Amino acid sequence: MATRAPEATQTVRAQAKYVRTSARKARIVLEHIRGRSVPEARTVLAFTPRAVATEIEKVLRSAVANAEANHGLIGDELVVAEAYADEGPTIKRWRPRARGRAAKIFKRTCHITLKLAATERTSAAPKAPAAAPAEAQQEPPAAAAEEKPKRRSRTKQPEEVSA
Repeated sequence: MATRAPEATQTVRAQAKYVRTSARKARIVLEHIRGRSVPEARTVLAFTPRAVATEIEKVLRSAVANAEANHGLIGDELVVAEAYADEGPTIKRWRPRARGRAAKIFKRTCHITLKLAATERTSAAPKAPAAAPAEAQQEPPAAAAEEKPKRRSRTKQPEEVSA
């Protein structure tokens, strides 16, 4: 079995450490942006109601700034290649309970890491588009471009009266 050589795509990394939320909660939001373009990921994070979305958005902004400043890439053409949250140290506290007892409180932290990858347009000099075959450039025949029948409404429409 032949193996393909890995493509040399440029990646940029940003990390936020000791974020005061559990890694489990952060992973739920990170699943939504993994594999998306940067503008699309920003939109998803802006409309995500979870509190950790603001922290992830800060890390995304940092990664884009790293790409633009250090590597000369265009931020809007990057893709979120990897997004993960590792567990950080847990802060342990005690809460007083009834009859002189105490209950443990775990204040969990996590480390959020985002890796952005450059697309072909961003990483190298712009390539000329490959010539498309002549068959693909022709317009489809008229029979294929027929209109679909209009959908009937479920509510009864009043009939027009002609005079």
